[in-house]
Amino acid sequence: MNNDNTALIFPKGFLWGTASSAYQFEGDSVNTQWDEFEKAGGIWARERSGKACDWWKNAEKDFDTAQSMGLNSMRISVSWARIEPLEGRFDPEAIERYQQMLSALIERNIRPIICLHHFANPLWFEKKGAFLSPTCVEDFTRFVKFTVTELFDLCDTWITINEPNVYAAEGYIDGNHPPAINNNLPKYFRVLGNMARCHAAAYHFIHKIQKDALVSFANHFILFTRARDQVFDSFAARIASDAFNNVFFNMLEGEKLPPFCGLQECREPLKGTFDFIGINIYGGADVAFDIFKPHIGFVRRIKPKNGRTGDLDPAGEAMFGEIYPQGIRTVVEKLARYNKPFFILENGVPDSEDRLRPWVIACAARTIHDLLEERYKIMGYHHWSLVDNFEWALGYSMKFGLVEMDPATQERTPRPSAAFFSEIVKSNTLTEDMVWKYAPEVLREIFPL
Repeated sequence: MNNDNTALIFPKGFLWGTASSAYQFEGDSVNTQWDEFEKAGGIWARERSGKACDWWKNAEKDFDTAQSMGLNSMRISVSWARIEPLEGRFDPEAIERYQQMLSALIERNIRPIICLHHFANPLWFEKKGAFLSPTCVEDFTRFVKFTVTELFDLCDTWITINEPNVYAAEGYIDGNHPPAINNNLPKYFRVLGNMARCHAAAYHFIHKIQKDALVSFANHFILFTRARDQVFDSFAARIASDAFNNVFFNMLEGEKLPPFCGLQECREPLKGTFDFIGINIYGGADVAFDIFKPHIGFVRRIKPKNGRTGDLDPAGEAMFGEIYPQGIRTVVEKLARYNKPFFILENGVPDSEDRLRPWVIACAARTIHDLLEERYKIMGYHHWSLVDNFEWALGYSMKFGLVEMDPATQERTPRPSAAFFSEIVKSNTLTEDMVWKYAPEVLREIFPL
């Protein structure tokens, strides 16, 4: 790497890509709890995902765009509901379509990273209680064994579960995602404990048939800071970080096990079951101690003071708090103790006007480069996302794409940030000229004098 402050050169083979999920991109995703949630009016503005980004039929068109941008990696997920639509019965046509998609990426010199579970459950699994079901490990492992056996010759990097902390928090604390349960900490921890067992079972099976595979999970990180200079707010920030950011790692390592998680007697099969640390990070949040919220650990989130919040959601809230790509450093430094490589698996901003996205890209690239210079092992960066997509309970209101997408017409329009990201990727470099061209107002923040 080059130490010239005006040209940040990344290591050969560094992975530049985008991230996606099956439900948000494929379209026509019936037979899941999310389809039922849509039908019940759980989405803002009563939207339906419909075709989404039409990837089930036409993913290759966006793969062409990724190739033209120079991307050499793409993180995608598979749909459990498509692959196993009925309990114990697998659909050969679904797995064949995923084989086609993976082959299409490889033909375009794009390395696939597969996520096996990204929020969406088959309806039959949901009706059994999903990750509260006593058979959840057996059910999830059966799906993983079939899927990985069919796809492992096309992929060697696996994410077992995307953001177990978000899945559990949104479903059982905030109630924004199905099953839409509010403020139930015992179920939150129980779901996470069962997901940890599912992850470990998948990890061991994948390594059994693919010894050199890289296997982990994707953890969402929110940088919690105290809202006021008070000891109780500092306490609240620690509680929030332990219960959200650290909880899954602690479960896998048998450390600081929370109540209700059910892992006290089965720690050994879980220990060390991650080959890399998968980081999803968007922003931070100020938190205050609130004596009236014992059901959620006495923690109350405060509206961010900083203007870098991205677009507001339909309720007028900043979905990810203060957008903070510099937080990549905080997470990497904190988790370096595990002595594992890092993948940035999601980072981005909801930004319909493309006002903050160039800064996010530049700041993330600068932060990663500096960490690489300090000998931290970061394997790649994946921006969320290539095109606008269906943002779960917020529907089409959140615009995360490097490429604008009209869900009614499926028309694509690249945003300026797509060209910026492409220049970085193709040259494997970030320069002052690039930042001046796409985000001149933050040039001296990225390249200080």
